[in-house]
Amino acid sequence: RGKIGGIDVLSVVRRGVEAVHFVTDPLEVGATVEIEVDWTRRFDHMQQHSGQHLITAIADREFGIKTTSWNLAIGEDSRCFVELATPTLTPGQVSRIEDLCNESIRNRISMTPRWYTTDAPELEAVRSRGLPDDFEGSEVRVVEIEGIDSNMCCGTHVSNLSHLQCIKLLYTESKKGSTLLYYLTGNRVLRYAQRSLTNEKALTKLLSCGLDEHKEAVEKIQKSSKQANKVVRNQLREIAQLLASKHLSTSPPDPIACFHRDDGDNDFMSILANELASKGILVLVTIGGDKGAGHFLLAGTEEEVSELGPKVSLLLEGKGGGRKGRFQGKVRRLERRGEAEAMIREFAQQRRKPQ
Repeated sequence: RGKIGGIDVLSVVRRGVEAVHFVTDPLEVGATVEIEVDWTRRFDHMQQHSGQHLITAIADREFGIKTTSWNLAIGEDSRCFVELATPTLTPGQVSRIEDLCNESIRNRISMTPRWYTTDAPELEAVRSRGLPDDFEGSEVRVVEIEGIDSNMCCGTHVSNLSHLQCIKLLYTESKKGSTLLYYLTGNRVLRYAQRSLTNEKALTKLLSCGLDEHKEAVEKIQKSSKQANKVVRNQLREIAQLLASKHLSTSPPDPIACFHRDDGDNDFMSILANELASKGILVLVTIGGDKGAGHFLLAGTEEEVSELGPKVSLLLEGKGGGRKGRFQGKVRRLERRGEAEAMIREFAQQRRKPQ
């Protein structure tokens, strides 16, 4: 990112030996222009990329673990990762890699790009995944971390490891026999620390306890919430059963039953459907806000539901499916459920009227 002659650069791609810049407006061919780099973004990328070189080199030197790829997470607050050719990485190994990386940073070791001809003997000791298929020329660029690593690379890097400030290894994830090691370097570590501190202060205030008690306080809240949710679910089941019983208590029962509950759930819908559809009643249950998005369930005979289900879904602007006398799905217009009920009643009246 940056500007060429005052015009914004949208992206840059490599085509052979050329760097092609995509800009927002055309430039005059042959014009002399001033190029401006987005230095904040560039330096951030330099820190993360150089950090990857160092992590890769230390992991290989200490444990013989090779790097197969890496990801430069775009965005100043994003987390990069190195993909390592090992199914597991122990906490001790992670700690050792982090300690040695930061020791190298404190030692202010230089990081220098060098150029070699493609037949230079020095390249035999260089770490490389090979040259791209469209490579042209007789020289290659090697980035050296003095006494630690030599790696064929065309990217941007710092000139000294001290510019990395620090490296923080965050956590690992398994991926098809490999391990993703997530990390932050330099200014991203500082921003991460500031966000963590801000969150810590907010949680301390919300939980009314110190940092060391946060975990226990949250666990208590989660336990209490689970218990409360269990009570609510049981009450919703009882309400559904009472509504079904009330509907059946009239003589004769209305052949159409429509229910809506803002705080309903799948069990609430299923109980009403089970209790009433088995008695020959065509049931429509909706849950969610009085207006907007939610869910619906239509239950009745297979013939009725297979014809009505898609129509109800379309009317409520949703998507769904079903079989064996049930049709359910997500919708965006629950405020139209009155229209859906009218359509169902009209349909039933036509289908169920005496011949």
